[in-house]
Amino acid sequence: MLKGKTIFILGATNFDGIFESTSFNTAKYLAKDNDVYYLDFPFTIKDYFNAEKSEAIAKRKPFFKSSSNGLLRLEMHNLNVIILPLLLSINFLPEGKLYRLLLKYNERLIAKRLKKILSSISIKDVIFINSFNFHYPNIGKLINAAVSVYHCVDPLIIGYDMKHGVVSENILVRDSDLVICTSRQLYREKKLINENTFFIPNAADITLSSKALDPALEIHAVLHDIPKPIVGFFGHVERRMDYDLLTQVAAENPEKSFVFVGPVSEEFVPEYFKKLENIYFVGRVPYLEMPMVLKGFDIAIIPFKKDQVSSTIFPLKLFEYLGAGKPVILTDFNPDLKEFTEDCVYYCNSSGSFTKAINDCLKNDSPELIEKRRAIAEINTWDNRLLEMSNLISSNYLTKCEL
Repeated sequence: MLKGKTIFILGATNFDGIFESTSFNTAKYLAKDNDVYYLDFPFTIKDYFNAEKSEAIAKRKPFFKSSSNGLLRLEMHNLNVIILPLLLSINFLPEGKLYRLLLKYNERLIAKRLKKILSSISIKDVIFINSFNFHYPNIGKLINAAVSVYHCVDPLIIGYDMKHGVVSENILVRDSDLVICTSRQLYREKKLINENTFFIPNAADITLSSKALDPALEIHAVLHDIPKPIVGFFGHVERRMDYDLLTQVAAENPEKSFVFVGPVSEEFVPEYFKKLENIYFVGRVPYLEMPMVLKGFDIAIIPFKKDQVSSTIFPLKLFEYLGAGKPVILTDFNPDLKEFTEDCVYYCNSSGSFTKAINDCLKNDSPELIEKRRAIAEINTWDNRLLEMSNLISSNYLTKCEL
């Protein structure tokens, strides 16, 4: 287990983002026994002018100056944030020599700031973790990290990421001392590039979702006027959803309400799906209010379509649902999930099996099943997963020091 080390983590999200983040959860856990510096997701010059008057920019503006070390101290044990300088906006360029030249300039700006902090704290021996920020693949090398780790948590899907990300991620995987993937499919892919690749799945912090079991907790107001029983989804409604299957299931169960709580990417949601009378979109609810939402669900679902991308997904909400004690129904998008849920979750591949699972959940739920789901969630926590990660990094650190 890592103890007493200095760790830099380049995040895939901002430290103050509204959603739970694998990157920041990793930072919080490792800070229990180490000095951790979380590198906030970098802002570009374009980002700055597009959101100049936003609260996010106002909070970071003093740290954008080249004279700043970027250090933002949090009221968290052993965990601080590094705000990086403004970088050139270069993603619009085609892949090639010019893009790579300007990327090298951006990476040197990042490395210069990190070296300034390392100098101020008189630390030479640093562990560097790139937590799915594949846009900047060479930072570990530029600061001469003792161990460079790539934490790969998702496939590259959207055009913005893929434009340069395919090349950059290959560099990152190839040059890292250790690669950790959150799905077996990602593990199989990265193992072909770097032999020192391992599989450690995602998990969840169920201390929040388990509050749904509190008898005194009120059901969220967004669910008050929706008829029971409620079959609910908490999260982003976007391209991964199997809308064709959901349409059939909703049509087969007109007396049940199918509720989607979260932001909606309208361009991916078919018009015919929106017109169904028992489909409800209630919009985004703050993450901290999730227990009130889950308490109002009779059944929780993750209805992702089955494709090559989905086979790499290990959704955090699965264990949040189980931590709330809710019956859970999934499509069979990732067969690896069965290993981690025993017989506590329904996996469906058709509207008929989905409807059968809904009726079974409503008819046969019990305190014993609720407790069994909670027990499964307790195994799949960030503490347990990140202990595995910590031990793996520690082992690689010791091995490299012996060479």
